[in-house]
Amino acid sequence: MKWIEAIQKSIQYIEEHLLEPMTTDQIATHAHMSAFHFQRIFGLMTDVTVAEYIRRRRLTLAANELLQGDPKIMDLALKYGYDTPESFAKAYRRQHGISPSETRKSGASVQSYNRLVIQVRLQGAEPMKHHIVEQEAFSIAGIKQRFSYVDGQHLQGIPNMWEEAYHSGAEDRIAALNNGVIPGLLGVCVDQGEIEDKQMEYWIATTYEGEQPEGLSTLTFPASKWVVFEVEEPMPQGIQKLWKRIVGEWFPSNAYEHAWLPELEVYRGKEHAPQIWIPIKSSV
Repeated sequence: MKWIEAIQKSIQYIEEHLLEPMTTDQIATHAHMSAFHFQRIFGLMTDVTVAEYIRRRRLTLAANELLQGDPKIMDLALKYGYDTPESFAKAYRRQHGISPSETRKSGASVQSYNRLVIQVRLQGAEPMKHHIVEQEAFSIAGIKQRFSYVDGQHLQGIPNMWEEAYHSGAEDRIAALNNGVIPGLLGVCVDQGEIEDKQMEYWIATTYEGEQPEGLSTLTFPASKWVVFEVEEPMPQGIQKLWKRIVGEWFPSNAYEHAWLPELEVYRGKEHAPQIWIPIKSSV
């Protein structure tokens, strides 16, 4: 339940400071997570980025003011965090489909986004195939790229990275190196927020023991406990749906917390279902 409570506290903070400048780092402190993990969990639970949620709520409140009175557009722009009336009007039209001035007309319709309320989804009707692994320390070898995770920018870059690795032959080369504890190719997200603000590394790698291969990078994971889930629905939607169920159903109903090591997405070939490996620790 801790994730649910943490995200709800962060929403409370956002709502109480909507008219003030705020950063993701400030909001994440109220969820007791790094900015990287906070944005990831927030997005999985709500289907929207933190920045987009703030934009939607501010523009909803601005529309309410226009529907109820006759404020100056300049005043509204400054009040809701926009430098100019033009930038405010552009964002306003993108959300509501009409201009601020058109909102004042009788019968105008706007797109309203209400305050989010996070609820636990403990349906339990669909089984989640998983098992717990006690794993000794292991290493991976592969290629990595750094991405910004602001507004989900990494979600655009990562698929391009996989495509480039496929066409360049890097994917086959990495797969051929596998001699470690987990068969297959790995997709690994590593938080770099302590090194460079709002940055993460994404790895295409495989478990590997030996000398560092030329042209590739290596990373070692400490001994840890992992929960391993199998993706049982067609890709790529299946893995996203499973992530949502892990966050919204499995963690709230089990006595484990995230251990905040990097997670692994494991691709074992067409004959086997992909897996998600998440580092865990006891919450009791």
